[in-house]
Amino acid sequence: MAQVTKSQTFQAYLPNCHRTYSCLHCRAHLAKHDELISKCFQGCQGSAYLFSFVVNVSCGPAEERVLITGLHAVSDIYCENCKTTLGWKYEHAFESSQKYKEGKCIIELAHRIKDKGWE
Repeated sequence: MAQVTKSQTFQAYLPNCHRTYSCLHCRAHLAKHDELISKCFQGCQGSAYLFSFVVNVSCGPAEERVLITGLHAVSDIYCENCKTTLGWKYEHAFESSQKYKEGKCIIELAHRIKDKGWE
């Protein structure tokens, strides 16, 4: 008979040689600086950065929101470790000029810190 064990939350650790961004609340790694696309985004709680790839986050359900740049379908993203809402993932952009955002995430500055490799 197979033994069932409770699964653990997986956490990805980004290499120390890269400049990384982490969750302000629990220090879980979120993204490498190399994945940063833009620093000119606005989240619910102020300035945000757009990243092409993030780790240690989970997505909520997609919903349509009217943002500064028009109508988008977005999913809130949460830290896998502490469950803090960090920003959102762009699931679908209705305006053709905004399609570059699809599949990418914003992380609000209020919830992230610069971590390793910034010396």
